[in-house]
Parts: sequence; structure tokens; C-alpha cells
Amino acid sequence: MKKYILDFLRRGVMACGLGPVVLAVLYLILHRNGAVETLSVEQFCTGVVSLTVLAFIAGSLNALYQIERLPLMLAVLIHGSVLYAGYLVTYLINDWLEWSLIPVLVFTGIFIVGYLVIWAIICAVIRKRTARLNKLLRTSHPEEDI
Repeated sequence: MKKYILDFLRRGVMACGLGPVVLAVLYLILHRNGAVETLSVEQFCTGVVSLTVLAFIAGSLNALYQIERLPLMLAVLIHGSVLYAGYLVTYLINDWLEWSLIPVLVFTGIFIVGYLVIWAIICAVIRKRTARLNKLLRTSHPEEDI
């Protein structure tokens, strides 16, 4: 168990540096489109801290897939749920999303579709690599039935 906790912390700390970078890019895009002219110190600090925490969470959650006793679908459910909650809270506390039902429902729909598309891509890539590796194994050991 200690191994998994240390892996969780290591992955999270490595990802933390990306939070402020993502925030800087986001604010630059908003500024270029005229949506943000100036930021208060409170807005800036809230953004940096919340995106750093979100990056830690997103980075560390990948450690779930290293736990062999955890069924894959349960790991995906935990990963998706925690990411969804993290993103939603981050968007709400930074006022990037309005605190009402329709914007939250739209955000939820976009998150679910995006999450499913990313997982479909990951599964397709893994299947392709697995098929390639199996083919290599069959050609390198034709006498064995693998």
C-alpha cells in the first residue's frame, strides 16, 4: 500500500508544475479574446492554487491503474468521477462557469463526451499495439501456439 501512496504523491507532484502554466495560457487566450482585461490579486491567487491542486489530482489519479487488485472499470469510474468533481469545482471557484443548472449540465455533457472520446482513443491505441506485439510473437516463435 505504501508503494501506491508514494506513486500517487510522486505523480501528483510531477504534474503540479503544469497547473500554473495551463492557467497562464488560459488567461492569455481570454485576454486576446477580450474576455479578461485585468485580474485582481485574489483572482490570480485563486487561479494558481486551484489549477495547481487540479494538476496534482489529475496527475496522481493515474496511479489508480497501477493497483492490480482494483478492477479496471472501477478504476475508470473513480478516475472519471474525481476528475469531474475536480474540474467542476475549479471552474466554479474561478468563476469560469456560472453557478446555475444549465451551465453545469452543459459542462457535464461536454466532460462525459470528452472523457469517453479520450478513453476510446486510448483503447484503440492499446489494441493496435497489442495486436502488433502478438503478431511479432507469432512470427518470432511460429512453432509455438501463443
